[in-house]
Amino acid sequence: MNKIDLYFTPAEVQDSDLADKLVIVIDVLRASTTAAVALANGAREIIPVASIDAAGELKQKLGKEHVLLCGERDGIKIEGFDLGNSPAEYEPKAVKDKALIFCSTNGSKAMLKGGQGVFCLVGGLVNLSEVLRFAVREQKDTAIICSGSGGKFSFEDAVTGGKYIAELEKKLGRELDKNDGARAALQLFRREETDLYAALRSSFHGKYLVTLGFEADIRASAQLDSVPVVPLFTGGRIVRHQPETVTAQ
Repeated sequence: MNKIDLYFTPAEVQDSDLADKLVIVIDVLRASTTAAVALANGAREIIPVASIDAAGELKQKLGKEHVLLCGERDGIKIEGFDLGNSPAEYEPKAVKDKALIFCSTNGSKAMLKGGQGVFCLVGGLVNLSEVLRFAVREQKDTAIICSGSGGKFSFEDAVTGGKYIAELEKKLGRELDKNDGARAALQLFRREETDLYAALRSSFHGKYLVTLGFEADIRASAQLDSVPVVPLFTGGRIVRHQPETVTAQ
């Protein structure tokens, strides 16, 4: 592992940027956090889709038994869906042994883009150390894709991406070659590192979630290493990483 690149939105990423790369997709408010919580609480798999129509079509194909429609538009649960995008909804009684078809405003599209890498992991603050442990073991050049917000830069994802870079370099004991996005995210994190909850809450999207009544989700999303799982995107599905079964795509 010699290089780490960071992209502030999926639109910045060309297919060639992910060739032979380990990819970490970040949507800290809230899809990354929700994915980690869902898998930790027993969900069998999460299937990201790009649109509401695609979600409905896939559920028709898979059947209703043990399949849930999950996701949001503009922070609010989609009409007719079983769950929204609040990690608090993904309790064991709701998701255990279920397949979750997941469609969100930003996160699911970033996950689908990241799936073009050799490995694709879904990372938030809640599972940072576990995701980085996987990355260090694989020793592949890494690309971080921030989900952004409506196709634009998002402060909270950039700060979280910078935290990933800082911790990865600390684990490796050396600096990595970085693109400009990675350098900028690292500097932004250094400015905000004393209070990541405040950084997330003060972001444009964080403030919006507060108006919707989801301040508790922000606090949950800022809890470092509180959900020690690695969501691995493989074969079109996000599953909980089991060390003995992982293979490159």
